Amino acid sequence: MAKAGPRKIAKYGEKFKATAVKLSSLPGVLIQDVASALDIHPFMLSLWRKQVREGVIVARASKLDVETTAELRRLKELERRYKVLKEEHELLKKAIRFASGRKRKSSSSSK
Repeated sequence: MAKAGPRKIAKYGEKFKATAVKLSSLPGVLIQDVASALDIHPFMLSLWRKQVREGVIVARASKLDVETTAELRRLKELERRYKVLKEEHELLKKAIRFASGRKRKSSSSSK
């Protein structure tokens, strides 16, 4: 059995928690992505979101800084482009297999 590494135990400030919750509540942003980017467990972020809803953590009305918002938009656009490129790549691979299959059939039948 593999030995588990040391457990991470950290104390996070209210401001960090509130910012994490704000990031995770943006449209189109997944909790897992925010948690991964902040190097925290998704369950912890979900717990903080619950605490904000219950009023345990007070999320101030301050907006996210312009750089963070711009970076999130840029990341979302890159993810969208990547998805399109992956689909195009798969289609090209299928087209190549189809064309090479037809080529083999036509060359073997002409002999």
